Amino acid sequence: MIEKIRELMTAIKRPVRLMEVCGTHTVAIFRHGIRNLLPETVRLLSGPGCPVCVTSERDVNAAVEIALAESVILTTFGDMMRVPGSRRSLFEAKAEGGDIRIVYSPLDALDIAKKNPGKRVVFFATGFETTSPSVAGTLLQAQKDRIENFYIYSVHKTVPPALKALLDSVEVNVDGFILPGHVSTIIGSRPYNFIASDYGKPSVITGFDAGDILAGIMMILEQLAEGRSEVEIQYTKVVREEGNPRAVAVLEECFEPDDAYWRGIGIIPGSGLKLKEKYKHRDIMSAIEITVPEGDGPTACSCGDVLKGVKLPSDCRLFGKTCTPERPVGPCMVSSEGSCSAYYKYRAVEDMNIC
Repeated sequence: MIEKIRELMTAIKRPVRLMEVCGTHTVAIFRHGIRNLLPETVRLLSGPGCPVCVTSERDVNAAVEIALAESVILTTFGDMMRVPGSRRSLFEAKAEGGDIRIVYSPLDALDIAKKNPGKRVVFFATGFETTSPSVAGTLLQAQKDRIENFYIYSVHKTVPPALKALLDSVEVNVDGFILPGHVSTIIGSRPYNFIASDYGKPSVITGFDAGDILAGIMMILEQLAEGRSEVEIQYTKVVREEGNPRAVAVLEECFEPDDAYWRGIGIIPGSGLKLKEKYKHRDIMSAIEITVPEGDGPTACSCGDVLKGVKLPSDCRLFGKTCTPERPVGPCMVSSEGSCSAYYKYRAVEDMNIC
C-alpha cells in the first residue's frame, strides 16, 4: 500500500492535504508512525473530531457552576475533568467542594440518581454521534423507571455540519477527508454525500489500525488520480451506508438539531443537539438558575486553528513550553485524542526519518 501511495502521488503531481477528522485516527496515525511512511507531498492535518477539544469554554464554565450549585451531583467522563474553563476546571471545582463524579457511561449516572433521590444528578453530556444515542437511551430508561432527579447538560455535537463549516471557510485548504469510523457506525455514509456532490472532495470512512488508515489514504489518492469525488467505506466490517437505524431512531426520539458553539471555531448552525420539548424537564437548565461566566479562551492558544487544520500543534508558541499534558493551556492538550497531546506524546516517533 505504501508503494501504491507513492505511485499515485507521482501520477497526481502535486502536494495533497488530507484531514483526519477523528481524534482516534490522529492518535493511531502517530502511534503507528504513519506520517513518516508517506511521501513528503502527502500532508495529514488533524480536524475537529475530539469532543473534549471542541467543547466551548462557556460550556465548561456552565458545568462548573452546575457542579457548585446546591444539592447537585455532576457526573462526567474523566477526560472532561481538566479541560480549562475561564476561571477553573471541573477538577478544581471538585477541590473546592463540588460533588463531581467520574462515570464510564450515562447509565452509571442514572444509577447514582437512583441511590441519591434527594439530589439532582446531572450527566455532562459531551461527545458526537458515537455517544449521544447512549445518552438518549438512558433518558428513555429514566422515563421508564420514573427517576425524576436525573438530568443532563447537553453539549453534544454532530460531525457533518462541522465539515460543511470547514469546507465553507476560506482558511481551510483540504483535498480529501479521512472520515471517522466510530461516528459513521451510527450515521452511516449518506450524511457525508454533500462533501463529494457539493464540494467535489473525495472522502473515505476508515478503521483505526495501520492497515485501515493506509488503505483509506490510498483510496482517497486513487479518487484524486482518477478525477473522482465519492464517499467510500473502507471500514466495511463495521460501517454500512445506512448506519445503525435503531441508534438513530433513539437519538431522534430525544434530541433535535440546534446551533452550537465549537471552541476555536465559533457557532456552527445545526451542529448541536438539544432535548425535544417533551424531554425538556430533563435539561438541568430548566431546574436550576445559575450565572455562567463568558470566556473567549487564552488568546495565545492556537487550539482553534489546530482544530480547523490551519496550523499544526507545533506551530503554536505555547506548545511543549507553557502548554503540556501536565499543565494544559488549551483543550487540545488535555484529551488523549487531542491533536496537541498526540503530537507531544509521539513527537520522538515523528522526528524519526524511516522513509
